[in-house]
Amino acid sequence: MWELLASPEAWVSLLVLAIMEIVLGIDNIIFITIVCGRLPAHQQVQGRRLGLAFALITRVLLLLSISWIMGLTEPLFELGRAWTGRDLILGGGGAFLVYKAIKEFMEDVEDDEEPMHDGDGSSQA
Repeated sequence: MWELLASPEAWVSLLVLAIMEIVLGIDNIIFITIVCGRLPAHQQVQGRRLGLAFALITRVLLLLSISWIMGLTEPLFELGRAWTGRDLILGGGGAFLVYKAIKEFMEDVEDDEEPMHDGDGSSQA
């Protein structure tokens, strides 16, 4: 345990995790504020409190699940090499992120290629 406290890598990891949590927390606050702005005035404070409590609980559960995932080191099967549960989950998550990035990029490119039209149906360049 003491080796972990003296490890610079552990402190850098903690710093990076803290920065990510702060950024994601600010994102949650902004989103929850926007959504709660649609509620009636007398329910907005309660909505913000419930939203932030839910965000905190889910964030802690996700962090605990990451700890669990990183512990899945027993080989499940061999296909060129030994594959673990951690490999499958992290690989699937990475593939999903690549898919979403490509999909968003393609939608953005398609939107840029469509000509803009005036109300009378003529193209605008």
